Order: sequence, then structure tokens, then C-alpha cells
Amino acid sequence: MIDRMNPSPLTRNVDGFERPILLHAQGLGFAYPGVTLFEDLSFALPAGLSFVRGGEGRGKTTLLRLMAGELQPTSGRLLGTSGASAAAGPQGQDVFRAEPPEDRDDPVTPQQWWQRLSQRFAGWDGELLDELSAGFDLDVHRDKAMFMLSTGTRRKVWLAAAFASGARLTLLEKPFAALDGRSRALLAELLSEAATHPRRAWVLADYEWPAGLAPAAPAQVIDLGD
Repeated sequence: MIDRMNPSPLTRNVDGFERPILLHAQGLGFAYPGVTLFEDLSFALPAGLSFVRGGEGRGKTTLLRLMAGELQPTSGRLLGTSGASAAAGPQGQDVFRAEPPEDRDDPVTPQQWWQRLSQRFAGWDGELLDELSAGFDLDVHRDKAMFMLSTGTRRKVWLAAAFASGARLTLLEKPFAALDGRSRALLAELLSEAATHPRRAWVLADYEWPAGLAPAAPAQVIDLGD
């Protein structure tokens, strides 16, 4: 099942507040040879926190990549705030969808990885990054090579960058995976704050809405089915 709604050209009421729409999908579809992931999908993403739900192989990653302009839809279109096609790409659309540091980043330190990302985002907040580095217990790892870090620590490096980026649209897939309890609590707090942001939009993709976020209702739900 896919939730559909008519895209609004300007704003949407969320919890009694008018929020700008940052991304529209109009009749969106995507298929690989012999496999249709979704079709005729329309939605409008307002500022705040939205949710993409779906089972294994239902297209969560693909939809986030389409939102970021990394893939072209098979049908329909995605439009950014200016009405321009989202195919302009992550930098042109002010979108954060960096993957957690991968094998190719093994020789790089978190500090170097963050520095590289900071060049992409005009709204990068170095002070917030320092606060998140402390909150996620990353200070002792900032100058270590990535290959020395656990999977959970690498994911915290990625999450700190996502929130410090200042991007108008931030796309996070399964952000709670491999995190320790303290870090899960901090992430839940950050996402709960994101849910009320008047100008930035976050999209969380996962199998189900995380239990720790129960008090925060998503502004938009896109259900790709089981």
C-alpha cells in the first residue's frame, strides 16, 4: 500500500503550523528490468520529519536516492522548492544523503571526512558538530582512521554530519541501526526536535516507525508496503 496525497505548491499545515513544502513527487515511478518498485506515487514533503516505511526490497533506498537526485525516475517527476527538477543533484538541491563512511574511507579520519563534507553545505554548523561529537562520544575518535572504528561509531560520525550539515532536506535510512543506548536516546531527541523545525525537512526510512519516536508524529508517511 502507498499513501498518496495531492502535492501542495507552497505550504502544508502540520500540527497547526503552516510549513513550506520542500519537495514534490508527481506520479513518481521506478522500475528495474523486470521489477517495478513503485508507480504513480505522489506526495509533498513539508518541513519537519517525514517517514518512508517499507519491507525488505520495497524501494526505501531507491526512493531516497530519487529524492537526492542520484537516480532518474522511470515515470513522473520530483520537484524541489524552486520548481526545478530534483535531478539537479544533492548539491544543487541542498540535500544530505551521504552514506556512513565506507571501505574507501578507511584511511580518512572523521575530522577529515567532516571537513570534506563541510565544503558542500553553505549552512554547515561547526559548533553544532562539536556538540554532537561530544554527545555521540566521538571526541576520542576524531583523529583515528576510519578502519579503526566500529560500525556503530562510523554511523555516529555520519549522523553528526547529517545534523550539522544545515541541509534543507536530510535523508536518513535506518539511522538507529548499530547504535548504543545513549546514542539512540540522543538521536531520538534530535529527530523529535527536527519534527518541529519550520524550514528544514528530514526523511527517515525504516521498516517501522522507531519506538523511541512515538511522541513525534511524522508530517508525512509514504508507505511502500511489506
